[in-house]
Amino acid sequence: MKILVTGADGFIGSHLTEHLVRLGYDVRAFVQYNSFGSWGWLDRCAPDVRGKFEVFAGDIRDPHGVKKAMQGCCWVMHLAALIAIPYSYHSPDTYVDTNIKGTLNIVQAARELGVDKVIHTSTSEVYGTARYVPIDEQHPLQGQSPYSASKIGADQIALSFYNAFDTPVSVIRPFNTYGPRQSARAVIPTVISQIASGQRQIKLGALYPTRDFNYVMDTVRGFVAVAQSDKSIGEVINIGSNFEISIGDTVKLIAEAMGVSVDVTTEQERLRPEKSEVDRLWASNAKALELTGWAPQYGDKEGFRRGLEETAAWFVNPENLASYKTDIYNI
Repeated sequence: MKILVTGADGFIGSHLTEHLVRLGYDVRAFVQYNSFGSWGWLDRCAPDVRGKFEVFAGDIRDPHGVKKAMQGCCWVMHLAALIAIPYSYHSPDTYVDTNIKGTLNIVQAARELGVDKVIHTSTSEVYGTARYVPIDEQHPLQGQSPYSASKIGADQIALSFYNAFDTPVSVIRPFNTYGPRQSARAVIPTVISQIASGQRQIKLGALYPTRDFNYVMDTVRGFVAVAQSDKSIGEVINIGSNFEISIGDTVKLIAEAMGVSVDVTTEQERLRPEKSEVDRLWASNAKALELTGWAPQYGDKEGFRRGLEETAAWFVNPENLASYKTDIYNI
């Protein structure tokens, strides 16, 4: 079975590509074309999978290239997206083109080619600040940033093709994924990379919001579980740890895991606009267990601590840390 993974050059996509290869699947990795010939994180993939997957360089915004990439594929795992919330404040048009139109290109080609299944990647940001917890898949959607609004649009485009044309679409909705290779625009790698570079005065935004952090290998296993389950077609499925923790307490756990003491400075430029900040996220993962059998291996506080230790161990490697600019604010 050939599987197309879009966004395979990114954080989650590269881990997913490696995992699928190890499971014995025939993987075509869709990476963003660039003049450097870079395959993103796949340039540094694990030795045991190197050379064992096909690479297609293209642009998710180009319907012709997308359709060509999907030819001969049974499953499509669609992860390609713009994800940085601060960048969406000043460049929202690019989020519409990439996230909404890119998803339209995927499901339109899937319909025309008769693809067996499309796994479309959503985000917990579409829920906005929790109106009740834990957040299940029936929770109202709230576009509190251009990014989250674009993902709501993308989700609805994907589901509309299931409803209108019976295109076999499943929507996987990961909560805050973290782990090795994550961009420093996210809070956990921001903290870890600053500490790893020798800083003890950590610069952050708001500390009070809570999140449901999901270790990347749990997220990757979630993709496979959703893909393998016939019950997932036409469904939206949360992938989360069902463990809530504040950003401030997360910083303390990271410092403990790395054996240091730190102070936190809140910088104005790192704060979201007041009505755009998502104050609380806490996932219900009951539907994932019921429909796919998936459950987190890094759930609860001890699992989170273990995931942070594994993430920190990767970042402190000088070769890995060299990929990060720890002295600037990454949007």
